[in-house]
Amino acid sequence: MTELFFVFLNVILPVFGIVLLGAFLGGHLELQARTLTRAAYYVFVPAFIFQSISMADVPLTSVVKMLSFILLTHLLAVLVAGGIGRLLGRSKEVIAAFIMIAAFGNVGNYGLALIQFRLGDIAVPPATIYFVAISISAFVICVGAAGWAHGGSRGAIWKVLKTPALWATVPAVMVSVGGIEVPLMLNRMVGLLADAMIPVMLFALGLQLLEQGRVHLSRDVLIGSGIRLILTPLLAVFVSTFFVLSPIESAAGVLQAAMPVAILVAIIAKENNIVPEFVTSVVVVSTLASVVTLSVLMVWL
Repeated sequence: MTELFFVFLNVILPVFGIVLLGAFLGGHLELQARTLTRAAYYVFVPAFIFQSISMADVPLTSVVKMLSFILLTHLLAVLVAGGIGRLLGRSKEVIAAFIMIAAFGNVGNYGLALIQFRLGDIAVPPATIYFVAISISAFVICVGAAGWAHGGSRGAIWKVLKTPALWATVPAVMVSVGGIEVPLMLNRMVGLLADAMIPVMLFALGLQLLEQGRVHLSRDVLIGSGIRLILTPLLAVFVSTFFVLSPIESAAGVLQAAMPVAILVAIIAKENNIVPEFVTSVVVVSTLASVVTLSVLMVWL
């Protein structure tokens, strides 16, 4: 119980405190989440990914194992989530929503910060690899699921190829594998931008939650939150037994799999008319509930 309290106090609360600060100050200062999220999406996130991966000393074999582990985990989660929707007799839109919820956790601002605080700087490179893999694959799955619900999914691959995170990954891998030395001026510039990513995105998350509006609590909202916060990390623990991962790599992957639903899922749901009120409610409820579930999981790991 003592360890659980200190995990909540020293790991969860500093991160969630910035989220709450963004939600509290957003209305008073008349801030808009879109400005911060776009800046993070196009500037801070690519800088963070480039710095983390280019400076990481991770063997290629380990990268392949980590990618296989996290992608298989989320593929199973998507299949199970879709099966749950079918068993419950839900509409195509709700089934698609369950799939989107299972596929896309808040592995960027929320996940990276918590993992760094709990596991240390050594966990940042694997957590970043998981972040990139989950973000890209989840975007394809979410857009594809939305298209399936409405009879088409054109443009999903093109949207992924336009993702700034992917742009930064390619040169970062080239620098890491090829031993290329980045000019000092550019290295320092990227470093400053990278250091700003997590606090900016956490603050923006608070603004986004504030803008989500009313929460409609229902049985399906609880089921969706359970899929994201309980089912997916349990699947990650199970799948990790089939891969020879280091304790840090395994723990970082399980924690990334346990993150609440990403705000981007609500945005995709709104743009594609996939029960947006339901998805938005799951985003808010899962984020609040994750304070408890992640605290318990971190103690257990």
